[in-house]
Amino acid sequence: MELNLRPKEECMFDAVSLGEVMLRLDPGEGRIRTARSFRAWEGGGEYNVIRGLHKCFGMKTAVITAFADNEVGKLMKDFIEQGGVSTDLIFWKKTDGIGRICRNGINFTERGFGIRGAVGCSDRANTAISQATPEDFDFDYIFGTLGVRWLHTGGIYAALSEQSCQTVIAACKAAKKYGTLVSYDLNYRPSMWSAIGGLEKAREVNREVAKYVDVMIGNEEDFTACLGFEIEGNDANLKELNIEGYKKMIGKAAQTYPNFKVVATTLRTVKTATVNDWKAICWADGEIFQSKEYPGLEIMDRVGGGDSFASGLVYGLMTTGDALKAVNYGAAHGALAMTTPGDTSMASVGEVEAIMGGAGARVKR
Repeated sequence: MELNLRPKEECMFDAVSLGEVMLRLDPGEGRIRTARSFRAWEGGGEYNVIRGLHKCFGMKTAVITAFADNEVGKLMKDFIEQGGVSTDLIFWKKTDGIGRICRNGINFTERGFGIRGAVGCSDRANTAISQATPEDFDFDYIFGTLGVRWLHTGGIYAALSEQSCQTVIAACKAAKKYGTLVSYDLNYRPSMWSAIGGLEKAREVNREVAKYVDVMIGNEEDFTACLGFEIEGNDANLKELNIEGYKKMIGKAAQTYPNFKVVATTLRTVKTATVNDWKAICWADGEIFQSKEYPGLEIMDRVGGGDSFASGLVYGLMTTGDALKAVNYGAAHGALAMTTPGDTSMASVGEVEAIMGGAGARVKR
């Protein structure tokens, strides 16, 4: 598969992401509603991908985002720096003492256990990144002067505001102008789109973004809602994906958007909050490739599993150009990420490749 990546030597960054990074407050094994203490992490759909590409896979990465210029924003910067992702492209927005002008996003997340599902409670309105406009980021400088091989962004960021819709389109256009490959995770959240026009707005924006995307990621609901491609012959339960129906849907998508080089999705069957069946598939060069299956995968924290799939997929595509290897990197990395707490991966590339090769869970000494 020919991706036509920019040469590494002419780019400062292997990959960058564009999106919101929030402060995650985690009650551990307890509940948000009864917690007396929380563990703090950083996380965000687009950022998690780029952090995995650096921390697990050793790539040079940066995050394009915005923070309110206060102590919480500085805490977020410190978290990102601990993960090794460059903070040079962050836009700092002035604010007042109580967040009337802008603020930083907070995400309370409990992991769930057994019959009790995971719960998320976001507090992210009026954030600095939701207010950011294309003029707040010099995309010609980022993609042209500095040079970037890969941009990752997604529908969670796009749904934040009218300004986010404009900014994500501008970034994708600039990336393509300078030969940067673009991956996009549709990640449809109806509650987020409802404030700026609902399903109609989601389709308008995502159909425009899709024109500039090389690698499109999303599940069946994402493609149906965001791009309007119905899955023929699928079970009424969307979690039980009919593979043949998915193939037909991808065929329609690839015909509509011939710029798509790869289309990928994770396939998750939720048995309990802590036991899922897990695998992934991707389409490339007219063929469907399926990853190794992980039946009965035991989960500590499912948040970020899909993002870690995306970072493994991107790494595999960038380094091997082999769709089957790439989808296996993604599925293994996503599986490992769900065995540790927090949004972001704690895996190493060696562990990912060992899982791909069939390694078990025996103690290592």
